[in-house]
Amino acid sequence: MMKEEWSRLFTFEERHRRLLARLLIALGSSIVMFVVGTVLVWVFESGQPGGDIHGLGDAAFFTAVQLLTVSSYMNSPVTAAGKIVDVVLEVWAIFVITAVAGSFSTFFSSGDSG
Repeated sequence: MMKEEWSRLFTFEERHRRLLARLLIALGSSIVMFVVGTVLVWVFESGQPGGDIHGLGDAAFFTAVQLLTVSSYMNSPVTAAGKIVDVVLEVWAIFVITAVAGSFSTFFSSGDSG
């Protein structure tokens, strides 16, 4: 029994390829969303009175925090366009987290059937 389990540990099957593909798609598309979100937040929010975005670095930090669904000390966007970008980033983060969780669930449940 132990030998069988050890062999499973080092076997790369079709389900592993599917999981890896899904994770790479989520990562790649999230990187694109990060770059686009950073630029949009920077364009719409940089230098706005009452806002916390003063440069590209602040925009990148804000975007990363939103995509990681972690709250930060920064104020919410002050422009309407910035608020729309913020909501899109948060919806994207929730979508990606649930898709990745579902991918792991499928991966582990398909391994139990074999």
